[in-house]
This record gives sequence, C-alpha cells and structure tokens, in this order.
Amino acid sequence: MEIDTGNTAWLLVSTALVLLMTPGLALFYGGLNRSKGMLNMMMMSFSSIGLISILWLFYGFTVAFGEGGKLWGDLGQYLGTKTFVGESDLWGETGIPLYVFIAFQMMFAIITVALISGALSDRTKFAGWLVFAAGWATLVYFPVAHMVWGGGLIGGNIGALDFAGGTAVHINAGAAALALVLVLGKRVGWPRESAKPHNVPLVALGAGLLWFGWFGFNAGSELTADGVTALAFINTQVATAAALLGWIVVEWVRDGKPTLVGASSGAVAGLVAITPACAFITPAASVLLGLVAGAVCALAVGLKYRFGYDDSLDVVGVHFVGGWIGCLWIGLFGTASVSSLVASDGLLVGGDATLLGKQALGALIVTVYSFAVAYGLGLVIDKTIGFRISAEAEVDGIDVAEHAESAYDLSPTTGSSGGAFAMAGIGATKPAPEPTDGAEEPAAPVSEKVAG
Repeated sequence: MEIDTGNTAWLLVSTALVLLMTPGLALFYGGLNRSKGMLNMMMMSFSSIGLISILWLFYGFTVAFGEGGKLWGDLGQYLGTKTFVGESDLWGETGIPLYVFIAFQMMFAIITVALISGALSDRTKFAGWLVFAAGWATLVYFPVAHMVWGGGLIGGNIGALDFAGGTAVHINAGAAALALVLVLGKRVGWPRESAKPHNVPLVALGAGLLWFGWFGFNAGSELTADGVTALAFINTQVATAAALLGWIVVEWVRDGKPTLVGASSGAVAGLVAITPACAFITPAASVLLGLVAGAVCALAVGLKYRFGYDDSLDVVGVHFVGGWIGCLWIGLFGTASVSSLVASDGLLVGGDATLLGKQALGALIVTVYSFAVAYGLGLVIDKTIGFRISAEAEVDGIDVAEHAESAYDLSPTTGSSGGAFAMAGIGATKPAPEPTDGAEEPAAPVSEKVAG
C-alpha cells in the first residue's frame, strides 16, 4: 500500500493542533491560578511535553498500540529503538506513515498527564510532579490507551466506545487528580481564603486555544479525511457552543451574573463531553449533550466545598464529570445511522440498555484503576522524596520557592528578570509595593469566580 498524501497531511495538521492544546492548557490553568503560583502551574504542563514525548517514543506507544493482550500491547513490536521508515511501515489501511500516527497519539499522552496538574496548584513539589508524571503515564495512561484503543479489555473485549478520549483521557486524568488531591491535602487557608483567578483574559485565551486545537483532537481521530471526520468536526463545534451557554445560564440564575471565566470553563466542559461521542451521535444530540454538560459541570465544581477536597482548578468537576457524561451519552444517543462502529442503538434512539451498560462498565474500570494507582503512587512519592512543599513556601509563593522566578516582575531596576520592564520605563516612577507575608504579588484585575 502506498502513502496516502491527503490522509497524511490531515493527520500532520491534526498532530500540530493537539500539541498546541497543551500550551493552551498552560495559559488556561495559569490564568485561573493565583499570580504567585502561575509559573509552577505552567511548568507542569510544559514539563509534560518534554517528559512524556520521550517515554512515549521509547516504550509508551508499543505498550498502548502493540498487538495482543487485554492490558498491555506487545512490548517489542514498536520499541523506540527500532526505525520505521520503510514503505511497509504504514498504520493499518489508512496509508499514513507509522511515525505520523505515533506522533499524533503522543500528543494525547502529553495533554492527559498535563490535565491532572490543575488540581494540584500552589502546593506540589516540582520533582514530585515529574516522578508522578512518569510513573502514572507508564502504569496508567499507556495501558489504559491499550485497553480503550489498542484492542484491549475495554474496547476489544467489553465493546465500549470512545472515539477520542472520554475514558482514556478525561475520566482517566480526573480520577487521578482526585486521588492526588486526597494525598496532598488542602492548600493553606482553603476554603476560608479566596483563591481568585488572577488573569481572566489569559483564561479566555487558553480556552480559545484549546477549542481551536480540539478539532485536531476529535476530527483528527478518524485518521482519514471523510464523512466521519466532518461529523466529528461539526459535533465538536456545536456541543462546545451549547455547553458555553449552559454554563453561563446556570451562573446567571444562581449568581445573578454570567462571567467570562464561566463561559471559558463551559466551553472546556463541552469539549470534554463531546470527545468520546463526537463520531457516534447526531449534531442535534450533540447540542443537547453540550447543554447538559455545561449545566451539570457548572454545578459539579461546587462539590469540592460540600465534600471538602481541594481540587484547585476543578479538574474533577469538569474533566471527570464531563467525561462520564460524554461516555454515557453514547449509550443513550449513539446510533448506527452515523457510525458502523455502533453495534446497537442507544437507549433513547430506539435501542436498549446494552450499549449504555458497556459504556458505564468501561468508564468505571478506568475510574477505579486510575484512582487506585494514582493514590498509591502519590503516597509512595510523599513518603520518600516528598510531594508537598512547606507551608511557608506555599504562603510566600511556589514560583519563587520551586523555580526562583515570578510571573510578573515590575521592579523599576534592571536585573536577571524583569529588565525589559525597567528599560522600557514601566514602573519607573513608582516602585511596585513588596508583597506582605502571605499576600499575593500585584496582579491584573481578577474575577470573583473560580472555575476550571
């Protein structure tokens, strides 16, 4: 079989779009965070790009997509020490070079790990994060990807459907985030002290980049440019739009005013929910999915106050809850009229509960497995090298404590950082006040809402 240049070009573009999502996530999380922890928050995303890329190349891909096994693929089939540049080194019947598919799936692994970091802001040692990221990717993400997409237990044996990552990405990351939140404990002063987003425009910019990149995430998962690609593309747009509206309606009714943070968070909730279902349901069902996901996730972010777990940027409320909604939606509205992969129609479109049961079982397996391994791994790290920074460092600011830099240096004098501000004359007439113990650095106006 020869290389299909059209399919290859589309997947190369999709791969770049998915990679862009992780810097977009860094901006989204960074804006939602307090100013004194913004760089640490962004570093956890950027470090995921570096670390997971290498692990995926050498053994992650072969674990996830190697043939055979319910939990693990053939460890030697696609080992990264081999070279795949021959005419026969194509992925399936798509006509796409193997390396392009490896790169495309690499970006999924990267952002899945990065998603977890939003729950851990302001209190996590960077070294502990790197050890966790490597261990969780190896023990959880790689085998779960095999179980869902590589012909393993969930996709191959149970028959649960997940087009682009509702279980493998969002439920997986959300369950791990909840586990780590319980290991690390609450931030100093939470929930008494307000932890407002310090830069709302960055939140919106990050959400916009995520929305843009998500077309590669969802529509790219078809691998070829065909009618299913078009369906996934339009479903991604309308579900996200509806979720944005659903979230701000809840805010409007509950709080009296809609917010930009809410609109941005609603868009992300819609992107999460449509991910597993985008190729299995109609556009009308996608709109309804978006409305439900936006409203339910807007309510779910408040659960942390009721149950007392400090999920800083609402990874659980958005990604875990949104992922579950999207996976179950397939069992309710999935239809063979739009995809031959749907063996039996969903419960609300003329079918029975068979598909719904498969979807629930697949999501439950990922939830339990990811939570258990993440919790155990977190405890081991905490008891050995330590996972949480000191209370003093947390109050003073994790950026300085862990990275010796800060996001906003408005000093009027030149130095190793912030010199560009000083040379431009910014802040030269009146020095910025020094933050008092426990107070945040001067920052942009903040929103009264916290969501993620």
